[in-house]
Amino acid sequence: MNIAKDKVVSIDYTLTDDGGKVLDSSSGREPLAYLHGAGNIIPGLESALEGKGRGDQLNVSIKPTDAYGDRDDRMIQAVPRTAFGGAQNIEPGMQFQANTPAGPRVITVVGVEDDQVTVDANHPLAGQTLNFDVKVVDVRDATAAELEHGHVHGPGGHQH
Repeated sequence: MNIAKDKVVSIDYTLTDDGGKVLDSSSGREPLAYLHGAGNIIPGLESALEGKGRGDQLNVSIKPTDAYGDRDDRMIQAVPRTAFGGAQNIEPGMQFQANTPAGPRVITVVGVEDDQVTVDANHPLAGQTLNFDVKVVDVRDATAAELEHGHVHGPGGHQH
């Protein structure tokens, strides 16, 4: 069975940046399971996996436009410390979830002054070329519930 829309795909992967630094890996964990065509993984990787089958291996380099997008300096802004609900020790590098007009978004603190906190709402991997070493572990038909919910249930997927 080959990877196509509405198939559940399980992959082992290692993600590195252009310098070879490992950013993420399934090593030592269950394979990552996702619903192909449902936007569960970055578009560039999903496209590269299209048509592949169990046992296939590939190395693929994904440009920012097909991953987490380019960095956008407009997504860096100062907000009042009061927006953090009374959190006392706010420090650069901390991450919070913010409710935005586009939905929930993870923001990273990049600076702290007296009553202002500067945050960056860009994805931490925005602007980076991502390099994947991938092995397709399994491909199967999605269940009706997985198709309805738009994600995988069970091992390697979302648990309800």
